[in-house]
Amino acid sequence: MNFIEARKLVHEYFRRDEEGNVEGILTALDGVDLQVKPGEFVAVLGHNGSGKSTLAKHLNVLLRASEGTLWIDGKDAMDEEYLWDIRRSAGMVFQNPDNQLIASVVEEDVAFGPENIGVPTDEIWKRVEKSLSSVGMLKYRAHSPNKLSGGQKQRVAIAGVMAMEPKCIVLDEPTAMLDPNGRREVLEAVETLNREKGVTVIFITHYMEEVIRADRVYVMDHGKVVMQGTPRQVFSQAEALKSYRLDVPQITLLAYELRKAGLDVPEGILTREELVESLCRLY
Repeated sequence: MNFIEARKLVHEYFRRDEEGNVEGILTALDGVDLQVKPGEFVAVLGHNGSGKSTLAKHLNVLLRASEGTLWIDGKDAMDEEYLWDIRRSAGMVFQNPDNQLIASVVEEDVAFGPENIGVPTDEIWKRVEKSLSSVGMLKYRAHSPNKLSGGQKQRVAIAGVMAMEPKCIVLDEPTAMLDPNGRREVLEAVETLNREKGVTVIFITHYMEEVIRADRVYVMDHGKVVMQGTPRQVFSQAEALKSYRLDVPQITLLAYELRKAGLDVPEGILTREELVESLCRLY
């Protein structure tokens, strides 16, 4: 059974004039199909305006579909009865960690979520310690979030979600405002949660290098899913990705250009090590 099952999902934004009359309709999601198995790491790629952030908000029921069906953890996302159950099952991390950090001490911020859902006090502090450890931030538990780097703040935001023990975590461009070191820190924390804790991950991004370790990749454009497959399958289609205004990882692009120049290297090279190994076999 899939943890997430979306069929023909449509979301329309209505633009209204000052009197409330509809002036236009923007279709942000246009017949999206999405399937995610429990424990999978699924990446969603797309240029700005492709609809990927709108899709992310549906997975935590911050938005409701105009048409189609969406089931999350076996529950109908269109049914009001399951609203809070789904939000507890699928935690959300946004672009800007400053929008999610509300306390003056790291451990208090992480405790805020489980406290709000009625977790007993003793259990809350066990979860705080466990969550901060899982993202490598336990030694900062008594620090002020304001004194942390961008990557550290985002890891605390992830810990705050994990303390509520969701089955799935949805990350909507969590590295968009970070420097390369911060991006690496966040990605490592997310991969650890997925591989070691079995947490289902939906990772929304437009940075191609961030998704090479994903189990599957969906590519969106103008509200539609236009490509899907493993990272190797998707990145081997360099020209198609360029047509959707997306780049490919630099190593993949280099391997692609070498193939065009006549060298017999495999399609969909993802890492520097793979490329070096392929070139060594040739020579």
